[in-house]
Amino acid sequence: MRRLVSLNPTVRCIGVASSLGAPVAGCASGPESLRRAGLPSVIRHNGLAALWPEILLPEQSTAGMALLLRKLADTTAASIAAGERPLVIGGDHSMAAGTWRGIARALGEAPGLLWIDAHLDAHTPASSPSGNAHGMPLAALFGEGDPALTDIPGPALDPARTVLLGIRSYEAAERERLDRLGVRIFEMAEINERGLPEIFAEARAIVSDGPWGISLDLDALDPDAAPGVSTPVAGGLAVADLRQALRGILRERDCVGLEIAEYNPLLDPEGRTARIVLDLLDAASAPDGATLRRWEAGFGARNYAPLPVVLQEGLGCWLTDVYGRRYLDMMSAYSATSFGHAHPRLLAALTGQASRLAVTSRAYSNDRLPLLLRRLALLTGYDRVLPANTGLEAVETALKAVRKWAYRIKGVPADQAEIIACEGNFHGRSIAIVGLSSEAQYRDGFGPFPPGLKRVPYGDPAALAAAITPNTAAFLVEAIQGEGGIIVPPSGYLAACWAICKRQNVLLIVDEIQTGLGRTGKLLACQHEAVRPDGVILGKALGGGLLPVSAFLADENVMQVFTPGDHGSTFGGNPLASSVALAALDVLEEEGLIENSARLGELLLAQLHQLAERSPIIRAVRGRGLFAGIELDPQHADAHELAVALLEHGVLSKDTHSTVLRLAPPLVISEEELLWGMTRIDEVLNNFSRRPRLVA
Repeated sequence: MRRLVSLNPTVRCIGVASSLGAPVAGCASGPESLRRAGLPSVIRHNGLAALWPEILLPEQSTAGMALLLRKLADTTAASIAAGERPLVIGGDHSMAAGTWRGIARALGEAPGLLWIDAHLDAHTPASSPSGNAHGMPLAALFGEGDPALTDIPGPALDPARTVLLGIRSYEAAERERLDRLGVRIFEMAEINERGLPEIFAEARAIVSDGPWGISLDLDALDPDAAPGVSTPVAGGLAVADLRQALRGILRERDCVGLEIAEYNPLLDPEGRTARIVLDLLDAASAPDGATLRRWEAGFGARNYAPLPVVLQEGLGCWLTDVYGRRYLDMMSAYSATSFGHAHPRLLAALTGQASRLAVTSRAYSNDRLPLLLRRLALLTGYDRVLPANTGLEAVETALKAVRKWAYRIKGVPADQAEIIACEGNFHGRSIAIVGLSSEAQYRDGFGPFPPGLKRVPYGDPAALAAAITPNTAAFLVEAIQGEGGIIVPPSGYLAACWAICKRQNVLLIVDEIQTGLGRTGKLLACQHEAVRPDGVILGKALGGGLLPVSAFLADENVMQVFTPGDHGSTFGGNPLASSVALAALDVLEEEGLIENSARLGELLLAQLHQLAERSPIIRAVRGRGLFAGIELDPQHADAHELAVALLEHGVLSKDTHSTVLRLAPPLVISEEELLWGMTRIDEVLNNFSRRPRLVA
């Protein structure tokens, strides 16, 4: 009689420390090595309980293998009977003869089995690479072969519900056995032709009519990625493809077990294969997207309302969600991923530096920060650089600097300094910064705010001139307002403001957190008017999409106000962040990304203007370089709804204030990718154009 399986099972990790069936030594130490690497924790992080009470050891006798397999079968049977999900970690693949007989015994029927392996493992005694019967576990599960493996109590596998996948090495006698039994075999040649997703779905359809499980021999993976196996064979499954295929299987009702065999730590000195095992188990135990979104909403503070997608991987301009769907990134995390996702040079800088030195605090000097400070100063032409982490921190640093400058240099009376910003600005969400904001929601409930904070209309130099008083320390302004709706100021605006500030002895501080480092087709957006502010704030792209890195840059006349102890950051300027930021600047210059932004920015805006001419729901398009916005007629369309519709068409974007759709793809985007995205945007706009007008 079939046993019920728990919907939210405890995963029982069962280590099998045996190399008796392997051609080389080393597999016996695999389970303990993976346990030390944190294997149970990976499963627990995904919300499943994970136990690892013991590791089974073989007895040193001629009957050692038979005794070990019987003990393993008893253990897996007890796990199933307790409503658990057995996860067997080995050890050589001979353990499978015990794993699945025990599970079958507890279920009262043999489960379907998806056997993923480079080898058929249905050897005859003469063809077994170990020279003994231990290399015949699959044959034994069908009831054929050596009695030491076949006599374990429990139903034999049903060949009609058994599938072999990933095969690329076998003896003729093995193939004859499996063909005689009628077992479906998917060799690597077929997988390479059709793709693993299609093959895996077909294999699951065969095995999953009832309880089923997976036995994975790590030699099925490409040995270039996973060298820590005893019997590698060239070619093999791509780790990323298998990871996606396995996602969530340990949570499925009818998946009664997972077995991972042949990890050999002696052949894995760098731990690459161990990390792959943990990665595969992270996927196998992962919740689905709906559960993850529910946890985020239920356990997280409600300060964000993300779009309905859960992303798990990114490469270049493309992101992949937990279901394997791909999206073109037209947001770049507000310019934080300007250089794309997982850029190989940036990853190399991150991992290389992380293995040497990551954080020291600023109590000591490190060998990376001076290189970054020099590079940024020479690149931008400013005397000094003060490193920080987030953009908000860099803005706060600038506010502190200009206030102290006002008191120490300009002679403003104590505690009377004023700072002017613009209506519609977005510089962050600290108390001081939202004190400068004109957005009611950003301010509501967070007062009182610091004094001396003023606002003037954006794009109006005369308003700035009228607002300046003898106590004015600085004018803080975005070169292009991003959160405000991709608002590009009138031509000559920044130059006029610069002239006004110089005449009035007021510091011009330009926030280039989103627009800096090539986003608009210039190194800095303010350079479109040949303006040299007194201070510049950088962030987002400076961290290469890997770390929060920001900086406030200014000349000596401003930076001189700081003395040791005035301002600091434990993580600001850490060697890991400095190394990544240096690599990001290299990529920016050496890959011609500023030029690419300028060239493709013209194409982007031209395409948007063509859309505007055809679409009645577009009020205006604005932008510069690869930084653009589509303003919609609110009576026809809501920008948030448009962003959700684009998500369904494979494009990631984001609205602001429900009226403007923002577009800011990575600077590494190709013309072909950009045009693909614009086609999807055109399709969605056409769909919205045919809808009835919205009722206010």
